[in-house]
Amino acid sequence: MSPSKRNSRRVAIVEGLRTPFAKSGSVFRGESTLDLASSVVAELVARTGIDPATVDRVVYGAVVTDVGAPNIAREIVLAGPFPESVDAYSVSRACATSTQSFVDGAQSILLGDADIVIAGGADSLSKPPITYSDHFVEILMEANAAKDMPSKLKAFSKVRPRDLAPNPPAIAERSTGKTMGHSAEDMAKANGITRQAQDEFAVRSHARAIEAWDSGIFDQEVMPYPVPPTFRDTVERDNIPRTDSTPQKLAELRPVFDKRYGSVTAANASPLTDGASALLLMDESVAKALGYDPKAYLKSYAFAAIDPNWQLLMGPAFASPLALDKAGMTLDDIDVIDMHEAFAAQVLSNVQAFGSDDFAKARLGRDKAIGTIDMERFNIYGGSISLGHPFAATGARQIMTMANELERRGGGTALVTQCAAGGLGAAVVLER
Repeated sequence: MSPSKRNSRRVAIVEGLRTPFAKSGSVFRGESTLDLASSVVAELVARTGIDPATVDRVVYGAVVTDVGAPNIAREIVLAGPFPESVDAYSVSRACATSTQSFVDGAQSILLGDADIVIAGGADSLSKPPITYSDHFVEILMEANAAKDMPSKLKAFSKVRPRDLAPNPPAIAERSTGKTMGHSAEDMAKANGITRQAQDEFAVRSHARAIEAWDSGIFDQEVMPYPVPPTFRDTVERDNIPRTDSTPQKLAELRPVFDKRYGSVTAANASPLTDGASALLLMDESVAKALGYDPKAYLKSYAFAAIDPNWQLLMGPAFASPLALDKAGMTLDDIDVIDMHEAFAAQVLSNVQAFGSDDFAKARLGRDKAIGTIDMERFNIYGGSISLGHPFAATGARQIMTMANELERRGGGTALVTQCAAGGLGAAVVLER
């Protein structure tokens, strides 16, 4: 494809869909990551009426990988309504995984490699892969290779009770040894984010999520999910938003990560969550030729990486100015901002950094702050604290909601951003 034609291409967000998000161990406890992912993609295809054979590529991701389906994108194609010829591959960027799948899909379209792409992500924290000690794995491999029963029994005779203790997926950063919660505690202390401020933000998140559900904002974004094996019970809404959250109630909870001096609690952090999301992307001209009215368009994107030993979850404050620069915009040009809520301490630390000249000079090499965030334009329908956070599904959830918001407004711009494990950050600017 010639450069002129390639440069004229524009990535349209045609539609998005997600499952309800549910607290892990609750209504989706019997569903795998692939179950959730294949269901939402199949429903997205059905609702949009897109011919599955015209989809050029499926880009999808999971953070907690199912060892039985490591290339989840390809498994979605093979489990769904697609012909086997549809290309598919999987990505992972921790909590920004479905933003990465969105960007990968967009790049395919911009380069002319694809016209129609489905992108998204899913995670089931109810059914994480459980492993065993290295010693027990060695015994199993030895027994498997044994040619006769006496040799197998000899291998298993080496098993000790401690070998049978399961190893759940690691939740600590490999490089720092700290969990995200401990890093959020460090950020709260370093940035002067009080317990009261965190609890008040968490209450705000729940209140806005409940209001959004009650006013129908999420009705078309969230599919009803009939739960196997009987399919008699259908999950229609997220089961995490709380109507009874108050600062007074949250103040009674004990800190989780620093029990003596901490301020991060189960209530001002995002919960472990099961869920899946998906986006239908097209080249603008293809979308219009097929009769679709795109909800929004990709304006720019950026990723950033910082030292995880510093402030692990400050990625949005680094990625967002890069995305704004690429878009030729400033924060004042943005109509609505949606930031992933891993922890209230993380959100408030990033909001503080956005408006700090000192931060801009010391960390970004800029003379002035990115800009002060108008909180009336910020996370207007709640966020991960209240809606939940299936790691790989969150970015696409945010992009979908903001694309729908721009459609409701009849135009405008949106900034979508996430922090992610490993000191990563992601940001996307959308326009309509």
